[in-house]
Amino acid sequence: MTQPTHIRRDGERPLLLDLFSCAGGAAMGYARAGFAVHGCDIAARPNYPFPYHRGDALSYLAHLITTGEIRRFAFVHASPPCQDKCTLTVGTNRSQGWGGTHVDLVAPTRELLDATGLPYVIEQPNGRAEIRKDLTLCGEMFGLGVIRHRNFELGGWSIEQPAHRPHRGRVRGWRHGRFYDGPYVAAYGNGGGKPTTAELQAALGIDWTDVREELTEAIPPAYAEHIGRAALAIRTAVGVAA
Repeated sequence: MTQPTHIRRDGERPLLLDLFSCAGGAAMGYARAGFAVHGCDIAARPNYPFPYHRGDALSYLAHLITTGEIRRFAFVHASPPCQDKCTLTVGTNRSQGWGGTHVDLVAPTRELLDATGLPYVIEQPNGRAEIRKDLTLCGEMFGLGVIRHRNFELGGWSIEQPAHRPHRGRVRGWRHGRFYDGPYVAAYGNGGGKPTTAELQAALGIDWTDVREELTEAIPPAYAEHIGRAALAIRTAVGVAA
């Protein structure tokens, strides 16, 4: 299993809360940047590589705020469920007569995060989720085998937007009865020329889980490492002790 590359012991690292943590794609990136990470997810996540609390993320965050335990943390990352607004599902839901079954948790997540007084990130894929797109990252920025655009709303801090690099080709797979080859794999769904689990792991930079559902939902660790390093640089610049 890939381990964090930062040499400091966890007791000397600022603590990050990873809400809606899934299998830990974001968590591993933050750990590599220099954070200690604690996660929270409503589902059992035996592959999550760090300590985590199983339960409703918003209830857990509210509990931490009420008890004052939130003061143990230095930063919060949240990836609330996106099916209600995600580009990949909105059109499908409409065409099938679906809709209204997914809950949009972005607004209540933001409200609680603002109450923490901590710097935070809310992550969402491209779509209709009502977040500020303070930062947008793409796999090509990090030499990955996926495009996987992700948008980030930053609360209480800021980061420079890196230039978007032109894509080197198409995403490999079938489109309307025709197969297209390309340097990227489709990190979602099954069939249609989708990658094998091993290909998906390599493309995302994730090797601690081989559960396809976890891989297709994961943020590439490189994204969170980029964000985490910037957040820690700001802490250092303003003289906040770890």
